[in-house]
Order: sequence, then structure tokens, then C-alpha cells
Amino acid sequence: MSVLDNFDTWKDFLANRLQQAQSEGMSQQTINNMAYEVGDYLAKSTDAKNNEEAVLRELWNAASNDERHALANAMVKLVQNQGTQ
Repeated sequence: MSVLDNFDTWKDFLANRLQQAQSEGMSQQTINNMAYEVGDYLAKSTDAKNNEEAVLRELWNAASNDERHALANAMVKLVQNQGTQ
């Protein structure tokens, strides 16, 4: 099963990667920029695997560049304390 198949699994995956990046000293700005790049890639290059991903894709595609950064930052905050290392 892909981490993209289930939204909760995807959030757990992101949370664990976030904790890893923070423990290695990555700055919050770098993390937010990476979240933007991942969001942009997913919106352009993958099919939504569930309803949550479909909504995020629609929001991403409707958003301005600044709004996309805000969405990426919000996803980072959403998963900030969810990791299970």
C-alpha cells in the first residue's frame, strides 16, 4: 500500500519526515519550502487517491502562489505533532 492511498497514513508519513528534518537541524523556512514543492509536485503529477487529496488538489489548483505557500505551511502545522518515531 502506498502512503498516498490513505490520508491518515500520508499524514503520519509527513509527520515522521518532519520530525526527522527538524532533528537534523533543518530550518522551518526550508521545511515550508519543501512542503510547497511536494504539494506542487503532487498536484501536477499524481492522481488523488482519496477524497482528502482531491480536495487539497482542487484548493491548490484554485490558489495563487501565496495561497499555495499558506496551504503548504498549514499542512506542516497539521502534522507537526503527529509523528510516531
